[in-house]
Amino acid sequence: MTLDDQLRTALPDLTRAERQLATHILSHYPVAALGSITQLAKAAQVSTPTVVRLAQKLGYKGYPDFQGSIRGEVEAMLVTPITKQAMRAQGVPSGHMLTRFAEAVVANLQATLNQIDPQDFDAVVGLLADPSRRVFALGGRITHALADYFASLMSAIRPEVTLLSDNSATWPPALLEMQAGDVLLVFDIRRYENAVLQVTEMAKEQGAEIVLITDRWVSPAATHARHVMCAHVEAPSAWDSNAVLMVLVETLLAAVQNATWEVTEPRLRRLEELYARTRFFRRHR
Repeated sequence: MTLDDQLRTALPDLTRAERQLATHILSHYPVAALGSITQLAKAAQVSTPTVVRLAQKLGYKGYPDFQGSIRGEVEAMLVTPITKQAMRAQGVPSGHMLTRFAEAVVANLQATLNQIDPQDFDAVVGLLADPSRRVFALGGRITHALADYFASLMSAIRPEVTLLSDNSATWPPALLEMQAGDVLLVFDIRRYENAVLQVTEMAKEQGAEIVLITDRWVSPAATHARHVMCAHVEAPSAWDSNAVLMVLVETLLAAVQNATWEVTEPRLRRLEELYARTRFFRRHR
């Protein structure tokens, strides 16, 4: 069990101050706990003894032991595909890759769904469905494909949807157009990208509401996010799996479509008419 899982599990049994501290750590995970105990206590607006008590309640000897666990997780965030493959090769389990990969994806999906708050998910849907807000999407080197998929389908559901290109030269003009209250959906999984963090920071300065879809180690961009959804991504591969992230994207699309159906239905009908007129799709004979 990772530290963020431990914190979420322990929340109901914590005191008010401990819960405030745990919530702060989870909201800025793992960056919040990488500094000194004094810095963490000040940022969470609690006392340093509260930090020590929380660490001990979680089974650690004290804050240094607690922080050491987080640093170990941070190291795991930054491993390269070559390193991950070498680590797995040391103890390859039996069974066909089809079975092993599928089992990993199913386990990832279950673990992810168990930790996403339905109310938080609904709040994200509300932001994306709000016609007064424009929606922007941004991904990294690999997750840009997810942002592209999201933007392509969301633009059929509602207007004012923009995909931020993977060409950094296009970012300043896009940021210039962002207004307070607009939504930026960001995808960022390990190894986290400096460019994604920078764009997220600047979008926040523009007043945009940031929604972050990341992995369970949590991108540094979470510091600027209003909503964070963490997915489990481990797989028997040199690369992390995007399967659960895709499930989250498609679930968000379905939820926004349902929430806006009175407006979306005529929009989709008109879109189909335009496709038909341009003979975009092949006809069945």
